[in-house]
Amino acid sequence: MELNATNERLKHRYVAYLRGARQLGEHSIDQVLKALDRFEDYTRRKSFSEFRIEQASGFRKHLATVNTKVGMRRVSKATITSTLYAMRDFIIWLAEQKGFRHRLVKSDADYFKPSRRDEAIARAPRPMLVPTVEQIGTMMSAMPATSAVERRNRALVAITIVTGARDNATASLRLKHLDLDDRQLFQDAREVRTKFGKTFPTWFFPVGENFVDVIADWKQELKRDHGFGPDDPLFPQTEVSFGAGGEVLPSRLKKECWANADPIRKVFKAACVAAGLPDFKPHSFRHALAQLGSHLCTTPAEYKAWSQNLGHDGALVTLTSYGTLPGYTQRELIAGIGKRGKAA
Repeated sequence: MELNATNERLKHRYVAYLRGARQLGEHSIDQVLKALDRFEDYTRRKSFSEFRIEQASGFRKHLATVNTKVGMRRVSKATITSTLYAMRDFIIWLAEQKGFRHRLVKSDADYFKPSRRDEAIARAPRPMLVPTVEQIGTMMSAMPATSAVERRNRALVAITIVTGARDNATASLRLKHLDLDDRQLFQDAREVRTKFGKTFPTWFFPVGENFVDVIADWKQELKRDHGFGPDDPLFPQTEVSFGAGGEVLPSRLKKECWANADPIRKVFKAACVAAGLPDFKPHSFRHALAQLGSHLCTTPAEYKAWSQNLGHDGALVTLTSYGTLPGYTQRELIAGIGKRGKAA
């Protein structure tokens, strides 16, 4: 269906507002544009100036019948909820724009609010596959280490469990950020893509010297064998080159950081498959560290230090965001409480 030129101009202005005033990232903006596109598909590209609250009600019902492009399953409640809230925010913004102030009122946007039931389903926490430190050790040991690229990949797994660094931050690390003498990773937001642009130090978590040895060997190899300096990437890109006959030459390391965390996620996925383990995501290592801290820390000060090491402002963040117990632990604790009750 042909695009509506007037709508496109409005969306262009809205994106500028989201990027400049709201300071949203490109991924978040893409999600907003997808929501607007869904709504325009539903209205057959009618101008936003023709918006009526009946369209919002109809759109809510329509989303419940839409199938995904893959597998022909219904669109998830999370997608429906985020789409409706994106439309709500857009209409609030639109009502303040010249030419719309007498056509729209901000309360019109409320007709996009999802039902309480759908919102509760969308926000319900989903269980995450969380590895143990032993499983991570198995995963790393199963990874080959013949080439420099393979050794880089092993070091990726090691540094993630030793520091709990987020994958996007890890993708942008440089050699100077890793201090092996002090056993510290300094996540400097001026150069490292940390969450919310936060700068903080992380001292190595006590998960095993086998991981630390892999990291130390990797940094030494970069300096000794590949001529890397302090400002070069700790986890460089893979450079693919071809010979005169078009044959693929052995992979080499490129002195550039990854633009995003996608390559790291692929490394983790392949490593889990090779080790016969579930598909543990890089972020699940942070959950593993949070659970380990709940077992090892015996004082509030210790847990506070553990929390700050993960980059959290307070221990409550660690408890609420990462503190969900795995099912088997929950079962054991409940059974133990029951036994104590009977004994009393």
